[in-house]
Amino acid sequence: MENIVDILKRVNAVITNGHFVFASGRHSDIYVNKNALYVHTDETSKVCELFAEKNKDLDIEVVVGPALGGIILSQWTAWHLSKIKGREILSVYTEKDSNEDQVFKRDYDKLVKNKNVLVVEDITTTGSSVKKAVKKVQEVGGNVLMVCAMINRNPERVTSEVIGAPFSYLGAFEAEDFEESECPMCQKNIPINTNVGHGKKYLEQKNVNN
Repeated sequence: MENIVDILKRVNAVITNGHFVFASGRHSDIYVNKNALYVHTDETSKVCELFAEKNKDLDIEVVVGPALGGIILSQWTAWHLSKIKGREILSVYTEKDSNEDQVFKRDYDKLVKNKNVLVVEDITTTGSSVKKAVKKVQEVGGNVLMVCAMINRNPERVTSEVIGAPFSYLGAFEAEDFEESECPMCQKNIPINTNVGHGKKYLEQKNVNN
């Protein structure tokens, strides 16, 4: 079975030598553009088959993914797990509310209650987003057997202890990231990429604050 990093590179999802802003607000010169993966259904299916194979020995009943990208990962992973296990594995997702928390809508909380859950995530930089999804699963009575990320950008910082549940990942893509005040790209006045990541939103907010 293929390596996750090889798949991402094949679909040009790994961008280097730039100036990018993550959802966490941190800056880096390397960006993993998961949106470049999702348009390719075959490669997306292969990635989620990796998720399914890695977690096939767990008694999973529901796969949960935080919106938006997690919806796609949840669907494909549940499909592959269903094929492997010979029974239906459900796929649901959490959504952001006005407070930027992850919540269940559409009565999905009822499908998670008292069920064994696999939470899938695309990229973890600080783990804050998926941590919110895990917390919500637990709040509605779900049992999180495992959290699995496609790529962990910081294995030393993002751990099971940080996530609040058992945590694993398909691959690590370690690259330095910085607070704005310490960012070497900012210090060199390298323009922020506004095509991928949160650069556009970051600059708009910066202009408002200034």
